Amino acid sequence: MSRGWSTAGDPDAVQPTARPVCGDAPTLLSAFSGLGGLDLGFELSGFRVLGRIERDPAARKSLELNWTDSRLLDPADINELVDSIAPHHLGLERRGLSILAGGPPCQPFSKAAQWSRTGARGTEDPRAESIVAFLKLLDAFLPEVVVIENVPGFAFGSRSAVSLIDSALDDINRRNQTSYTFTWKVLNAADFGVPQRRRRALGIAFRRPTCFGWPALTHAHRPVRAYDALRDAGSGPVPAPRGKWAPALLPAIPEGMNYQYLTDGGGGRPLFGYRTRYWSFLLKLAKAQPSWTIPASPGPSTGPFHWDNRPLSVRELLRLQSFPKRWKVSGKQYEQIRQIGNATPPLLAEKVAREVGSQIFGLTYSARATLHIARSRTVPQPTPPSEVPESHRYLEGEHAPHPGPGLGPNPTLRT
Repeated sequence: MSRGWSTAGDPDAVQPTARPVCGDAPTLLSAFSGLGGLDLGFELSGFRVLGRIERDPAARKSLELNWTDSRLLDPADINELVDSIAPHHLGLERRGLSILAGGPPCQPFSKAAQWSRTGARGTEDPRAESIVAFLKLLDAFLPEVVVIENVPGFAFGSRSAVSLIDSALDDINRRNQTSYTFTWKVLNAADFGVPQRRRRALGIAFRRPTCFGWPALTHAHRPVRAYDALRDAGSGPVPAPRGKWAPALLPAIPEGMNYQYLTDGGGGRPLFGYRTRYWSFLLKLAKAQPSWTIPASPGPSTGPFHWDNRPLSVRELLRLQSFPKRWKVSGKQYEQIRQIGNATPPLLAEKVAREVGSQIFGLTYSARATLHIARSRTVPQPTPPSEVPESHRYLEGEHAPHPGPGLGPNPTLRT
């Protein structure tokens, strides 16, 4: 069992298939640890976590609930910690750390920021200061490998962080005779067995010139489906739909569709204009397909919703992210959902960690990932949608579609 990971009394606890994590295992320093998805994937792949940097109180408590030795570092804020921490504080010499890994705050690079009139600021956003602190941490430790996980907008587009990272690595290389080169790729978690369509940018830099092979796609044509994950997600409170739209209209939308079913040409009664709402508005899971991306701060009408016409429970959200059944989340419900939505799917992290472990550190693994989720032999048929209730039929009629790409949620403000 991986050192420090608490599974006592848990009959469903997963067991590592890599060699046990011991004192001579490659080491990892985790930044922006959150709910521990990235850490768990690497730990199950034979890496030993020396420390975790996380400032959110609820996430810190979650880490303490899931690891008997959480190894949380103080100060909790990386912007403060970076000015005081040194390799010898973790029992290392400079260049002695195997991996520095983390997922910096993604809000400056997210799709939601692109819909905001002031949000799409990328590295100009004050929240991006944590990336600079992460790079200072890299300079202080000079690890053998650096791993960064984030939303796709982190890696490409006019607001990406790649130019900032490349410039910082050039400076680090000049001063330390290292050869860090940042390479990145956008991976869809569903292609690796996670029951969720979730595109994430993975960036890796190696201290020495390295030809790295990204993990092979194992589920591109045979994904793990939402039903496979949720059929045994575990017990827990089941939330009820709320707000103006979800309680009344979710039953009128087929599985795997969103509000666009209730537009001209959608198949249902035309209550809305085509593409006039955000994609996840009244979005429902389909049993026979992977989940849509789990958000961190959903509103009452924001999906994905369960095919039973309700929000997903915390236990269900965890399983769709590929966390073990008994994973614990601290905080109020909105804090729990935020942690889950911001987390790295640990199965995706495990697939990447296995490639780093085998190619760089000579670790060996069994064929199947520890966090593998099995596909069911059969999936129940979808439930047919019901009629729109009388209370909302006043919306029926002709509705103008969205005027076109690039004009945003309120095009009159952008002309």
